Amino acid sequence: MTTRLNKYLATNFGVSRREADALISDGKVFINDKRAIIGARVEDGDKVEIEGHKVDKEKLIYLALNKPAGYVCSRKRQGDTPTMYELLPEKFQTLKSVGRLDKNSSGIILLTNDGDFAYQMTHPKFVKIKIYEVEIDHELAPLHQQMIADFGVQLPDGLSKLGLEKMNDERTAWRVTMSEGRNRQIRRTFDALGYKVVLLHRTNFGKYGLSGLKSGEFCEVPKVI
Repeated sequence: MTTRLNKYLATNFGVSRREADALISDGKVFINDKRAIIGARVEDGDKVEIEGHKVDKEKLIYLALNKPAGYVCSRKRQGDTPTMYELLPEKFQTLKSVGRLDKNSSGIILLTNDGDFAYQMTHPKFVKIKIYEVEIDHELAPLHQQMIADFGVQLPDGLSKLGLEKMNDERTAWRVTMSEGRNRQIRRTFDALGYKVVLLHRTNFGKYGLSGLKSGEFCEVPKVI
């Protein structure tokens, strides 16, 4: 059985196929001590190396974590701010996050060592729906609701259009649905109209949900694209 080299690297080295192709093009990948080329295939028993480091097949791991607010998604602390990796056992601390949540946001984060999976979950062409529970500092005007949901709000990096479902009679709590993943997009959309997001909690990412995970808890999940 053979596997395309870029897929092999994505699966076992935690990079996307595009990143794998870049490594191959740069001459950093070797198969059985010979420099690999784009389109190469790997057979069972082949020795694959990147700059002298052997890339072995490894068990693929997929985690769902309910990240609490106050934690960052990076590996290193930012000042005294803890990272979400401090919530995980050491054996899972090399996993890469699939997308991000900012420090003040909470909810589902996926982590994996499968770069191909991470790519398919985050690239815009695959359209993964994300659902958030959002609370704002004062009542959302009907006109602004229509702007966000029907017409979109112009941000510096493009138009932002979000699905909105009212969660309380005060019009301060909303279920927000989106397929994009631009940096702090929900917060910036409301801010552009004069609202401050005081709570942002992601409940669903694609086919994954929190499934009863309490804040700070995690569990292994199956691969579902």
